[in-house]
Amino acid sequence: MGFDTDRRVFTLAFARMADALGNSFLIIVLPLYIASGQVRIDGLVGLNVGGFVLGEQFLIGFVLSLFGFLNSFGQPFTGRLSDRSGKRRVYILLGLGIYGVASAAYPLASDYGAILLVRAFQGIGAAFTIPCSVALVNEYAGADSTRGGSFGVFNTFRLIGFGFGPIIAGAVVAAGPYRTPAGTLSGFDAAFGIAVLGAAVSFTLVTVFISDPESTESAAGDDLSIAVFDRSGSNLFDPVFILGVGTFFMATTIALYATLEGPLRARLDEGTVLFGVQFAAVVIANVLLQVPIGQASDRYGRRPFIVAGFAILVPSVFVQGIITDPFVMILARLIQGVAVALVFAPALALAGDLAGDRQSGTTLSVLTMAFGLGVAVGPLASGFLYSIGGLSTPFTFGAVLATLALVLTYTQVEDAPSDPQTSPKRAPQD
Repeated sequence: MGFDTDRRVFTLAFARMADALGNSFLIIVLPLYIASGQVRIDGLVGLNVGGFVLGEQFLIGFVLSLFGFLNSFGQPFTGRLSDRSGKRRVYILLGLGIYGVASAAYPLASDYGAILLVRAFQGIGAAFTIPCSVALVNEYAGADSTRGGSFGVFNTFRLIGFGFGPIIAGAVVAAGPYRTPAGTLSGFDAAFGIAVLGAAVSFTLVTVFISDPESTESAAGDDLSIAVFDRSGSNLFDPVFILGVGTFFMATTIALYATLEGPLRARLDEGTVLFGVQFAAVVIANVLLQVPIGQASDRYGRRPFIVAGFAILVPSVFVQGIITDPFVMILARLIQGVAVALVFAPALALAGDLAGDRQSGTTLSVLTMAFGLGVAVGPLASGFLYSIGGLSTPFTFGAVLATLALVLTYTQVEDAPSDPQTSPKRAPQD
């Protein structure tokens, strides 16, 4: 890799890859499952709630969003809990166990309320797993001079699972049903089974190979609030808060796409597999670029990459609302992936620089919470905006969010002044 990365970071990264593969399956499979008629939603479609008429796309978006809401709002508490107890591993295992059991329950859920309940339990499981995993990566990295590269490795493996999962999911569902010694297995049940398998593989890897660092416990205190304003007085807003806001906006733009599968496939005249490729294109670009960008941010500083990422994000999201060719859409999604790669690892690394080894679960949970919240809001906003506007409306909204993130980051975020990576002369040795 060209830099010294702790083997435990690779293990955590591989575990997250297996877990993310299962979760990304559900992002593609759940809309198809609900639309297939196997989930009872007839009594909800067309229902008037406060003047808003519920549609199928909104119901699908709400299911996808629920996971992110519970996942995100739980992370500051689980991150702080792991800081105060000095334990990361046990909470990762708890979260993976909850997630796996919930994934196995999908074939038993035949109505919309049951699907919501299962998805809620998955969100609670992820709230334990994600901030503790990221905090361990930060602590295993140790020095600021390798932190960006370590987060690049972690994000790369995680995104391999998240990116290629949709492609495989579409193929698994389309190829079903499957004949097995125990009877016929539908394409949907096979996909749910893979989600369970991903959680089981992650659970095994963490159990066997991961342990807590000796000095994880920190005086995290009882205050769960997030600093909004800059206590140093150099800027108006706290840099970690702004990084969280930018991460939230970025994640929202990523998640706009999944809810619109039906309308997008109709406009682009394409099938499920090609849609999966488009969805995955953002992640494929990240897989290729996370490590070199993270490594470069160790050498040249975090801020230039973050600002450049948001600048590229604006047009790449906007054009997705007006593209009519499926292969041009793949190109636009790849460019969006480049933008996300420029933001993702450097932002996590900068938050890690500011946190150090103390309270890393608490500080980094701001960004992981923001990302999960964006993934939750994105599908919900997309379904709502499509209902009141048209297919271009959600992507125009996403471009506006990216513009706000660019302005806030440019004016409010600076590299940590004591970081060695801010000077090329203090770059890590290859």
